[in-house]
Amino acid sequence: MSAGPTVNVQSLHAALDAARTQRGISWRQLAKEINVSASTISRMAQGLRPDVTAFAAMTTWLRMPAENFYVGADTYGEQEPDLVASLGPLLRARTDLTEKDVSYLEDVIGAAARRFRAERDDHDQEGAEEAGPAS
Repeated sequence: MSAGPTVNVQSLHAALDAARTQRGISWRQLAKEINVSASTISRMAQGLRPDVTAFAAMTTWLRMPAENFYVGADTYGEQEPDLVASLGPLLRARTDLTEKDVSYLEDVIGAAARRFRAERDDHDQEGAEEAGPAS
């Protein structure tokens, strides 16, 4: 039986740090808001994984799917996390954006990402047609 996904602690810590910096709060204030111990976040800086409850609290606070921070999830056919889902918490953390602004930016970024994906898919399909059938 193969091991399942594990938490990418470095990526989770970086996301927390980016949101914390945007909000202008200390690590202790962040821990209090998330309702985890400051030592939990400190241990993450050293590469240690948080427990399940702390992990859930952190991803909920970030408003990001837990799957965004999995390593080894590709064995389950997972694709790269949705761009809008990844950027949403960072946009919401900005004090100079209203919820309406965030929603608008998510729509614009989502539309651009879908267009890029469609163009890439079209290009890949054209390349496959030019290559012809495999022998």
